[in-house]
Amino acid sequence: QVQLVESGGGSVQGGGSLRLSCVVSGYTYSSYCMGWFRQAPGKEREGVSAIDSDGITKYADSVKGRFTSSKDNARNTVYLQMNSLKPEGTAMYYCAADRTSLYCGGGSLETNYRYIKVWGQGTLATVSA
Repeated sequence: QVQLVESGGGSVQGGGSLRLSCVVSGYTYSSYCMGWFRQAPGKEREGVSAIDSDGITKYADSVKGRFTSSKDNARNTVYLQMNSLKPEGTAMYYCAADRTSLYCGGGSLETNYRYIKVWGQGTLATVSA
């Protein structure tokens, strides 16, 4: 049974930082595209970042230069370091695993998130002004 468990959310003031973690179990995730998505209240879920099996990353324009995705294969864990957080970054953040090329490599983070089959339960990040 594939399982993704996120942690690290919390409440911070604008300009602050949070580091999200996603622990993967049930399969060897190294060959997967691992993504972070977020969903703000009343909005559609959107792609934030993706990291492929070679550690190559991509980011949404809205977070470039502020967010960094990484992974620790020994710990089967993917991270999202979020710096210079803005109030519009308040959202539920979800970890996702995908075996296609829709998001990593030549794919796009703007691809409809509904193609993804494996999701974590989410962790809430709240950024105050």
